[in-house]
Amino acid sequence: MHKDKIYCGLGYLFIRLFEKNYSYFRSMILVTGGTGLVGAHLLFHLMESRSIGSENVRAIYRGAKSIEKTKNLFNLYKKPDLFAAIEWIQADITDVPALENAFLGIEYVYHCAALISFDPKDEDLIRKINIEGTANIVNFCVAYAIKKLCFVSSIAALGDIASHEKVITEETEWNPEKPHSDYAISKYGAEMEIWRGQQEGLQVLIINPGVIIGPGFWEQGSGKIFTKVKQGLSFYTLGSSGFIAVTDVVRIAAQLMKSDIHNERFTLIATNIVFRDILNSIADSLLVKRPSFHAKPFLMEIMWRMDWILSNIFMQKRKLPSAIAKASYSKNKYSNEKITIILKTDFLDIHQYIKEISTL
Repeated sequence: MHKDKIYCGLGYLFIRLFEKNYSYFRSMILVTGGTGLVGAHLLFHLMESRSIGSENVRAIYRGAKSIEKTKNLFNLYKKPDLFAAIEWIQADITDVPALENAFLGIEYVYHCAALISFDPKDEDLIRKINIEGTANIVNFCVAYAIKKLCFVSSIAALGDIASHEKVITEETEWNPEKPHSDYAISKYGAEMEIWRGQQEGLQVLIINPGVIIGPGFWEQGSGKIFTKVKQGLSFYTLGSSGFIAVTDVVRIAAQLMKSDIHNERFTLIATNIVFRDILNSIADSLLVKRPSFHAKPFLMEIMWRMDWILSNIFMQKRKLPSAIAKASYSKNKYSNEKITIILKTDFLDIHQYIKEISTL
């Protein structure tokens, strides 16, 4: 009887200790770039879809103010309680010592952090953050035996279409002889770091989203398009690109992470759309005037050169870098066939999604 009491007591003590430290037995996820459009929406998706007692989610941030953007997004979706359950650690992907703490206990990593800029003056900073920062993440993933790393790249890092090709796919070859923006080069270089990790035994995934549409970040990335249209953008172009809703990006990223799929890359677009049509959808949703002046390629070439002159005279950041001007009339088409077949996924209608987020 005495022994039974001891065993029962020990069993009870073990249960209490297990309950107290249960978080250490859970799967732990790290998200970099959690204060950007994709990272913030990924955090929301992970927190909303997790079950009680499942994954813990940790995110890194550089400054306290940057967290407010993510907090505001959770408030926008009326789920502030989910934000409170995220574990935040101050770190920078270019600061190796700071990343040590961020990786403790981590099993899965979503690498969303990146600098998006097409200003040539940011070349060194872009490469440091996007390539060197990714190399640091890969090194830690290898050192800590991370189970899987998902990297959010860009269609900018996909290959260059050849004369006999009609659409750009995951297999389209990158041509170093062709001109690329510093941002595209940095993303391509970052992917090379991811594949290096794969060669060192790390399971990896790369997703290449098109132009990502989403709410809450109106002063950066594609959010600036909404802001400019609201302010009265007067011109449009007839170039095209692949577009996708941010909710589709994070949903697919999480689905791939939970699957057995690894060491693959996927182009993520809902559809290819002409820029004029995107601008018209945004204008209609915001109840403002549609852009009415067609800026032809030759005019865009003049405008970016004028912008270059003015930026140098007044020592200000570029408003229309040559990469943006050229992209505005480029008519690249991207294929989502691979991800559609493998996951049998459907995509949100971009024009309808624009209507929905414009009211948030």
